Amino acid sequence: MANLPLITCVLLALCSLSLAANVFISIDCGSSATYKDENGIVWTGDDDYINTGESRSVQPSNSYNRVMDTMRVFRNQSKHCYTINNVKQGRILLRASFLYGNYDGKNSPPAFDLTFDSYYWAYVNNSVPTPSRYEVIYTTTKESISVCVSQYAADQFPYISALEVRSLDSDMYQGLGAYKDIYPLFTRRRIAFGTNETIRFPADPYDRQWPVDGLPMNGSIRVSGNANLESGLTTDNPPPAVLRSAVTAPTRNSTIQFNLALSTKFNSSVYINWYFSEVARLGPNETRMFSFYKDNVPLTDPFSPPYENCTQKYTSNMTLSANNTITLVPTENSTLPPLVNAMEVFILGDFPLDNGTRTQDVQGLASLQEAFRLLKNWSGDPCLPKLYNWDWVKCDGDRVTTLLLSGYGLSGPLPDFSSMTSLHTINLSNNSLSGEIPEFLGRLPNLQILNLENNRFNGTIPTSLSNKKDLILRVSGNPQLCTSNSSCKTSVASPKPNSAFTTRKNILEMVFTTIVSSIIVLHLS
Repeated sequence: MANLPLITCVLLALCSLSLAANVFISIDCGSSATYKDENGIVWTGDDDYINTGESRSVQPSNSYNRVMDTMRVFRNQSKHCYTINNVKQGRILLRASFLYGNYDGKNSPPAFDLTFDSYYWAYVNNSVPTPSRYEVIYTTTKESISVCVSQYAADQFPYISALEVRSLDSDMYQGLGAYKDIYPLFTRRRIAFGTNETIRFPADPYDRQWPVDGLPMNGSIRVSGNANLESGLTTDNPPPAVLRSAVTAPTRNSTIQFNLALSTKFNSSVYINWYFSEVARLGPNETRMFSFYKDNVPLTDPFSPPYENCTQKYTSNMTLSANNTITLVPTENSTLPPLVNAMEVFILGDFPLDNGTRTQDVQGLASLQEAFRLLKNWSGDPCLPKLYNWDWVKCDGDRVTTLLLSGYGLSGPLPDFSSMTSLHTINLSNNSLSGEIPEFLGRLPNLQILNLENNRFNGTIPTSLSNKKDLILRVSGNPQLCTSNSSCKTSVASPKPNSAFTTRKNILEMVFTTIVSSIIVLHLS
């Protein structure tokens, strides 16, 4: 993507907040209760969203709050996913929270990976006594989303404490232009400067969390006021409570340098929002005017924050690291130092969002899961992100190429999964599968290996399989299956007599016997 210039977004006319309010889901992982917290947010347990894992609680000495004190822990299989349905397609904010809390008494927090839908999200290692929170903003094209935790090392059991999904307006965070719906935005930090408490719902109807996060550099000073502010002053809708507080530089000629919390080891493509609003009306001889500088080079023209309104500035797809500096520098004729109310820092995803595993393969796997309940423990995207596929499938990109279901305790007939046309290996051995071998298996165009050994299949091998060139077919251990001409020959035993004929024959024999007996009796008399 080409770098986009720093853009000023000022809406002088007040506009009303247009809330989609399509999704506002709060899941207390590991809990079965429904309750309302101190912010008026209704939390529900996670029973309807996942069917694996076990509920655990943090050690009493590590209690944080009701939401964070419970968790769901996963001790088997490599990938566990929450599935949230009935999510309207569009812009959403997704947040996952983790608090280890020494739940297992080992004082050794596990490390594992976090993914959403078909995208890698984060490496989780909560080694602090407060929750680790991960947030992403993206556009979903489906009516369901999945959030997965994946184990990649022995004894590193994944867990999760909370999940939150919030709908956003479609025009929010649109500074990426045409790329808005293609790349996810991973929240690096969000700060309400000058506040003395975290701002979230209901002050922010989208439930973005604006924490107290200290001050920028250079000894900045907190200021606040009671400006008459409405919602919806800019497209990203900063809550009025955020705009009523700010920080300023300590003196007229001082600057404000931002801590963007970026890596010192590599560059990142960033999307950054800044919000500016005067917290008090300036006097007739007072002016506040400043510019953005990057590494001591001017980045914008000078501007002044409005009173009872908001100026939003953002930069999209700028490449930065911790070695770069972003600074607010006052102009020579400014009588007041720079001021800033809030900031959001996002890291752009390295790759565009995709549609995940091919629909025809998802449908085929769904048929298998419907037929065999033991397979329903797997959810989320079967193939993606790469390296995070289900335990019993192998993939090439977004296509399933291998089914590895040997010894999974499957029983009953095979369902139709003929839509999975990229399959080249199927191993269904050592189960209790029964019925005839389906004809569609021989029509899978890329099938090279089919292992059906040690099951209970019967009937004959379909000609579509027996005639398939270069197919390695293994069917031993199916006693009732005809595997050759000799084993399929019909027995030479006499055919079973017709029941009606047998009945008539028995009646005639009885009549004949009675007549003969009568003749013998008459003769003797």
